[in-house]
Amino acid sequence: QVLVVESGGGLVQAGGSLRLSCAASGGSIFSINAMNWYRQAPGKQRELVATITRSSTTTYADSVKGRFTISRDNAKNTVYLQMNSLKPEDTAVYYCNADTVWGHVWGQGTQVTVSS
Repeated sequence: QVLVVESGGGLVQAGGSLRLSCAASGGSIFSINAMNWYRQAPGKQRELVATITRSSTTTYADSVKGRFTISRDNAKNTVYLQMNSLKPEDTAVYYCNADTVWGHVWGQGTQVTVSS
């Protein structure tokens, strides 16, 4: 059973940067098809922000392209989301998601707040 735990959220001013981390444990790296970052702002639906596949192919939501970068460190079983040029509309709870052979696994979420 794969577990994922996020860290790295916080409060930052507009234009600033944060790096989120997602540590995966409890399963073989080969059981994970892709790792995703989602976010959910108050009153809005959860949206997919970025994906990195087992082959390290990355995709991004249009709203974050050019500002966010998803990456992975296989030795540490950790996925990162580097967020630059943050905007107030990036404020949300960010969730790590593992797309595994047994289904999707979610973390508890980490709050990111961007002040104007």
